[in-house]
Amino acid sequence: MILAIDIGNTNIVFGCIEGSEILFRERISTDPSATDLEYASKLKAGLEMNSVDISGISGAAISSVVPAVTSTMKKAVAKLTGAAAMIVGPGVKTGLSIMIDNPAALGSDLVVGAVAAINEYPVPQIIIDMGTATTFSVIDSKRNFLGGIIMTGMAVSADALTSRTAQLPKIAFEPPKKVIGSNTVDSMKSGLMYGTAGSVDGLIKRIEAELGEKCTVIATGGLAPIVCHLCERDIILDDDLLLKGLNIIYNKNKH
Repeated sequence: MILAIDIGNTNIVFGCIEGSEILFRERISTDPSATDLEYASKLKAGLEMNSVDISGISGAAISSVVPAVTSTMKKAVAKLTGAAAMIVGPGVKTGLSIMIDNPAALGSDLVVGAVAAINEYPVPQIIIDMGTATTFSVIDSKRNFLGGIIMTGMAVSADALTSRTAQLPKIAFEPPKKVIGSNTVDSMKSGLMYGTAGSVDGLIKRIEAELGEKCTVIATGGLAPIVCHLCERDIILDDDLLLKGLNIIYNKNKH
């Protein structure tokens, strides 16, 4: 059994995987100031709440876009399990052919998501990760990672809107009953949620036009369940995509 951890800018997703079965998935806040003991305590709580025996963990895999947290989390894993975590980065075998200008600069979260997607879904693909940023990764019919798109995430847009205006309140991410809002809160919800969904639909259309073929579209990330429901395009929602990718990469690199 391995412990898989994906460190994002806002949240950390972690879970245990036995063979190809994901036993559980939990989400905690990313805190660059937290110590290894604090992270170890949070991981321990997640394992205990899901009735997982720590002694059964034989290894760990970490992907991270927050360098300040990466080494702390590696120490936390060692403190909790005694295992030396594998960090996804340059030199780690992934099986992914990366065709961008500087392959070493590709975020480990995008690598991990793409590895899982090409192993599970038909190509060509568009993989959308909706977190602090919303990212699009494009995989061609030969399973090459061609590149992608990075746009502002919905939560960041909401924060910018409320912090730079005098009278607009913070809102919950709940879809409004209709597109045309009849009050300030519903108008904001419509703008943020339907605006993001419209951007996603539009970018998928433009990517497919550039590729010249239809793609399988897969979405993951904390905000994906909200946005995908509002999109016109059929999108496969896979909350476990990054954990699956970490498991595949771990197995490619274990000795």
